[in-house]
Amino acid sequence: MTKDEAQSRRGGTDGLFTKPTSFLSINTRSIEELSMKERREYERFQLALPSRLELVTSVKKEIFDAQTRDISASGAFLLTAENLSEGTRCRLELTVPSNKIKELTGAQSLIKVEGKIVRSTSEGVAICFDGECQIMSLKGS
Repeated sequence: MTKDEAQSRRGGTDGLFTKPTSFLSINTRSIEELSMKERREYERFQLALPSRLELVTSVKKEIFDAQTRDISASGAFLLTAENLSEGTRCRLELTVPSNKIKELTGAQSLIKVEGKIVRSTSEGVAICFDGECQIMSLKGS
């Protein structure tokens, strides 16, 4: 290898590029978290709500009690002990307790929404809502 070839491989004659740049040292988890935050259209709230998750499958009806870790207008993360498959359609009922609502009406609210499991981890599942939801009053609760 000639001197000119060696200098060309190092990035030039000025010695600025004598060491190859490594892009493998970038923390990919931080990039994934950043891109997920940027993709979110709606603000996410840390809110623990009692929930009931019904899996919509042709095989059998499965219902699990769970609790939300966080929620937004487009989805929620549910804490579950079960290992549930991504892509599974589901119905979700969220109980929204409110002391003020209960004082005025004697009831809590129940939100019913349908969606799909988009991520499954050892902690629980992320559900993307289909859009419309029903809000009902739970009398006597």
